[in-house]
Amino acid sequence: MRPRVHVNVAMSADGKLSTRERRQVKISGAADFARVDRLKSESDAIMVGIGTVLADDPSLTIKSPELRAKRTKQGLPEHPIRIVVDSALRTPPDASILHKGEGLRIISCSEKADTVRRKKLEPFASIVTSGKDRVDLTLFLSLLSEQGIRRLMVEGGGTLIWGLFEEGLVDEMTCFVGNMIIGGSTAPTLADGEGFINESVFPRLSLHHFEQMDQGILLHWKKGKDR
Repeated sequence: MRPRVHVNVAMSADGKLSTRERRQVKISGAADFARVDRLKSESDAIMVGIGTVLADDPSLTIKSPELRAKRTKQGLPEHPIRIVVDSALRTPPDASILHKGEGLRIISCSEKADTVRRKKLEPFASIVTSGKDRVDLTLFLSLLSEQGIRRLMVEGGGTLIWGLFEEGLVDEMTCFVGNMIIGGSTAPTLADGEGFINESVFPRLSLHHFEQMDQGILLHWKKGKDR
């Protein structure tokens, strides 16, 4: 058993998540921001990779007071559980994700993670070990399922998203494509990591829905047929 995984990203028309300096760029607008906030509010947990934490310092909180109130009325915490996939425990102890907004935090690391860093982070998050040299995503998601997490939203970055696709763990993906060109051969894309080299193993998606939004287009994909 594992949670249902919904990847959500915003990228430029040329497929970049940010600049080559990993500087955050405003790609979508108010309508998409509201959609993402609703998606967060409907999720049990939100997960990002360490690269996103270091580059953007996100809080992953729900911005809308109405959506937070709705969760509270349903007996849920104001914010979903926030999760960082961080094999070497490089998360700064003062990272926004560990301090902004009430709620639980989880950091997933590998067995190689430094014990000193673990002790510095333990006051702010539950540290879960899965995998020898890097986080075993399949094992980690099964552990999340045991904690009652059924709907998992993933907000990046490209290395984590690629790892999830590599393990066949993505169920659906929403992708806002903005109206700008960022460029740069080293700028992060939707799926980075090692990449697939054989077409026979490319994960396939099925287009479920699309709509014009802000100054771009929103694509909603679902998991396609097996490879």
